[in-house]
Order: sequence, then structure tokens, then C-alpha cells
Amino acid sequence: MRAILHIDMDAFFASVEVLDRPELRGRPVIVGDTPEGRGVVAAASYEARRFGVHSAMSAAQARRLCPGGVFIRPRHRRYSEISKKIVTIFRDYTPLVETISLDEAFLDVTASQKLFGTAVEIGRAIKKRIKDEIGLTASVGVAPNKFLAKIASDLEKPNGFVVIEPGTEAARLATLNVNRLWGVGPVMDRELGRLGIRLVGDILKTDPKRLERRFGMESARALIDLARGLDDRPVVPDSAPKSISEETTFERDIGDSARLVEILDGLADEVARRMRRQGYRARTVHLKARYPDFTTPTRSLTLPSPTASTVAIRKAARELFEQKLGRAGRALRLIGVGVSGLVPEDEGQLELFREGDDRAEKIDHLIDRIQKKHGDDSIRRG
Repeated sequence: MRAILHIDMDAFFASVEVLDRPELRGRPVIVGDTPEGRGVVAAASYEARRFGVHSAMSAAQARRLCPGGVFIRPRHRRYSEISKKIVTIFRDYTPLVETISLDEAFLDVTASQKLFGTAVEIGRAIKKRIKDEIGLTASVGVAPNKFLAKIASDLEKPNGFVVIEPGTEAARLATLNVNRLWGVGPVMDRELGRLGIRLVGDILKTDPKRLERRFGMESARALIDLARGLDDRPVVPDSAPKSISEETTFERDIGDSARLVEILDGLADEVARRMRRQGYRARTVHLKARYPDFTTPTRSLTLPSPTASTVAIRKAARELFEQKLGRAGRALRLIGVGVSGLVPEDEGQLELFREGDDRAEKIDHLIDRIQKKHGDDSIRRG
């Protein structure tokens, strides 16, 4: 039985604006064109939705419905930046991530349950990390397939968490309006209404031949399958990541080498941990630095063989920092570590006579298990 999550960010564009401007919290925020123009609403906070404002509505109409609304032009680069951080969290739990848009995705966590617990536990962990690390809320649906997971995530928005257990599918769907079913638009909704079908449960009470005569065999069968909660479409993952990286910008420039190496080690640890979680090893390690004048040199080192060892990534990052960067004691405002040349874990087999590396990776996996159970800050390498 598959375990699928559908994760949908709540009023994403508007929520990002409130995140960046906390003084807007609690106010009706409307992202889109100005009411003076001919543009439309791209997103509305839940406070604005209470006035009847919704996406695709004209900005002028939104102003009429919500005179006190705060209109903000969209910042798509910022939304994309936040979206990438959210997807990074998803990929810490499964490589099977199918992004539908900037603010929603399907995740197949069937195999991930061996590492991270049940699908419900994974869903709650992801939801908590999005809140703790980014500051936004998401609604999560957990179900045996994509269709049900999508339905579940929408049932208790905002900030919802709904589970549809196997065997309860038809009962959970029965009282929903038929327009909740995929493919049921306004025209089909009206046609079903003429047949006396207004709820999903009504479909299963209707003679299939009657549905076939009105909609054709294929559409009728699809309606019946969805009403039963059946959906066999797989999660189609986005293309495999080409790189994994972590970087940090300092509040004040740092020139102390020991402090910079300490930060560098922490970034290398996080990159290696993410690689192991996602099931990859890397061939190349990259160092990124930024000076106060914003010049941003990068350096790279190709390893003898692919690895996900924390020790190996740390060692390579330190070599780049100490021997290749040419910093000459200059202060930095940013430093970052990345890896590329990713290969699946089972393709990056350890070479013979690498007992030391083998022992280091066993310690890595032990640390990973302890962090999973007690939190990321419970144990770290010295």
C-alpha cells in the first residue's frame, strides 16, 4: 500500500509577504495588480478571503469588496526562493517529490517509512519543520493515493492535517460535493445535478449505465473510480538534484580563521547529512566565499570516489578554504559548501582498502539515527 502526502502552503504569496512584513499580520493582504489598473488578484490572505476576495478576481473588484485591503505587487523571485527551501525539506525525507506549483507538491513516502516512521509521522515532521525553519504554515493530506491526499489537504485549511486511512476512502468522500472530484468542472457539475447527483456518494448509488449514457463509458468509469477513492497514478518525481549546498551570510563580517573553519565544518555536516537522507554520494565538493566588496570566488575539488562521508566533505572543504581560496586573512561576509556530481548511493560503492572511510560512514549513520530520534542538535561531530 502506497503512502502519499499532498502538502499545500496556506495562502502562499500573501503569507510570504506577511512573513517579510510582520506588521501586516492579521490584515487583509491582497497580492496582485493595483486596483487602479486592469490586473487581477494573484493571491489573498485568509483575512481578505473573508470579504469574498479570491485569486483571478479583478483588483478593482477586490478593492470594492475589501476597501481596507493592503495591495502588494507580487515578488516572484522571493516566492521562488522560499519554495526552493520548502522543497529542500521535502527531499530530506524522499526523492519522490512531484512539485505541482511553487506552493504544493506530492510526496511518495512509502519507502521512507523504514527510516522516518509512519507517513503520518513524516507528514507532521515536515509540517513542523516548515513552521520552525521558514515561518509558514502548510496543510497536509495523508492517504493511499494522490487523489485522496489532495482531497485531504484541502479539507481543513488553513494549517490542516487530515489522514484518510485505507478502507475509509468511500465513506470519507461520500458527503463531499461532486465538484471536489478531479475533472468535474461547472458544466459536468450541472449535468450531474440534473441527474440528482450532488454528493460524491450519490455517484455510487446511481446505475452505471445511466452515467455511461450521459457521459460516455470512459468518463463514467473515471467518476465511479474516483467516488470509490481509487487512483493508481504514481508520484512522478522532478528531475534528480544536480547539487546540494548550504551557505550562510553573517550579520557582521568575520575574519577569524578558526571561527570560519568552525562554521565551514557545520555547513559540510549539513550537506553530508542531506546527501545521506536523499540517498546520494557526491564526486565534487565546492566552496563559495563572499568578501565585503561582494566579490564571490568559488573553488572546487573532485574526490577520488563518490562519498557521503561527513569527514571526507569536511576535509575537502577545509582544503579548499585553507589552500585554494587565497583569502590572505581577509574577512568574509558569506561562506558556503556544496557538492555536485551526485550519484545514487548504490552506484557509489566504496572502493577496497578504504576501511577508515567505511568506519567514518558507519559513525555518520549512527549519528543520523540518534538525530532522527532526539533532534538535530542532540549529537554532532566535534
